[in-house]
Amino acid sequence: MKDVKVLGPGCKRCVATAEMVQQEADRLGLAVTVEKVTDMATIAGFGIAATPGIVIDGKVVHAGGLPKPEDVARWLAA
Repeated sequence: MKDVKVLGPGCKRCVATAEMVQQEADRLGLAVTVEKVTDMATIAGFGIAATPGIVIDGKVVHAGGLPKPEDVARWLAA
């Protein structure tokens, strides 16, 4: 099971990113846990300056802007 954190203050893009991660995981048949992280100190601890950010199994894979679904699928499959 992959551990995914979506970093952001809870804006529309952050919510959409979390939904996209879950949808792509479901489409790929992967088990994931998606956690929304809204605490700015925690987000800063990942080195993220722009949100939304995505952390998969402790590794930052995306920061700033809405990711493309195909990128999310690639990150989850890796």
